[in-house]
Amino acid sequence: MRRLIIGCGYLGRRVAACWKLAGDEVFALTRSEQNAEVLRESGLSPILGDVTDATTLQALPECDTVLHAVGFDRTAAASKREVYVDGLSNVLDRMAGQCGRFIHVSSTSVYGQQAGEWVDEDSARDAETESGDICRAAEKHVLDRFAGDDSSACGTVLRLSGIYGPGRLLSRIDALKNAQPLPGPENGWLNLIHVDDAAQIVTTCAACETPESVYLVSDDRPVLRGDYYRLLAKLVGAPEPVFDPAAVARHLRGINKRCRNRRLREGLGVSLSYPDIETGLAHAVDVSGVLRAE
Repeated sequence: MRRLIIGCGYLGRRVAACWKLAGDEVFALTRSEQNAEVLRESGLSPILGDVTDATTLQALPECDTVLHAVGFDRTAAASKREVYVDGLSNVLDRMAGQCGRFIHVSSTSVYGQQAGEWVDEDSARDAETESGDICRAAEKHVLDRFAGDDSSACGTVLRLSGIYGPGRLLSRIDALKNAQPLPGPENGWLNLIHVDDAAQIVTTCAACETPESVYLVSDDRPVLRGDYYRLLAKLVGAPEPVFDPAAVARHLRGINKRCRNRRLREGLGVSLSYPDIETGLAHAVDVSGVLRAE
C-alpha cells in the first residue's frame, strides 16, 4: 500500500517504521531539505512542502492512507491556528479524492472538564484553552469533510492524551534529582499514552474496514501527577518530588480530567503493550539510557 505521513515526527516516524516493515511505500512531507535526507536514509520517500502554503502541496501523491500528525514549530513564523487549522484545510483540499483513509491526530485538550470527570468520545468538548479551541476547529474540518463523502473514503480523528516514551516526558529528571520544586499541584489527573502504543493504534485504525469517526487514545489508567513523579523519581534514584501549587505552569491548564479508552479497546480490539505508567515509564527510562536506581 501507499502511505503518506504529514508530520513525520516523534509519532509519525514510528508509524512509518511499522508501515515500512509491512512492505508499504511510505511518503513523508517535510519543510527541510536536511530532514528530507534523514527521511530518505530511513527508507522513506520525502516530499518538500509546507502545509501553510497550498502551492507547495501539489506533489502529494494519491495514496491509500494519510496520517496527519503535524506538530507546532515555535520557531516558525506561522501561528498555531494557521498550522493546525488552515494548514489542515490545505491538505484536505489537495487530497480530496486522492486517499482512501485520512487519520488526523488531535488532542484531549478539546475537553474542558477540570473536576476529575471521566470523559469519552461523546463528552462535551468545551475547551477552555486556545490550543484546545484550535484542536476542536481542526477536528471539525476533518469530520465535516468526510461526513458527506459518498465514496469509500473515510476520515478518523484520534484524540491523543499526553504522548510519552523514550526521550519524551522525561525532562523533569534533572529537576527531581536536584530536588527542585515542580510547578503545579500534585493532585491533578494526567492522561498518557506510550508512543509505541499510539503508533500501533494508528496502524490498527488504518487497517480497520469500518472505523469510528473519533477515538479517544489513552492508556488504561489515568494517574495523579504526584504518583507519576514519585514513580519517575523512584526509577531514577531521585528524592521524593516537591510540588509548588502556587507556580502553576501554563501547560497544566485543564489537566484535571480522566480519559476512558473503552471504544479504543472494544471497537478496534487494541491490546496495549503499556497499559499504565508502571510498565510504560520503566520502559521509557530504560530505552532513554537514563541510569536507573538499583
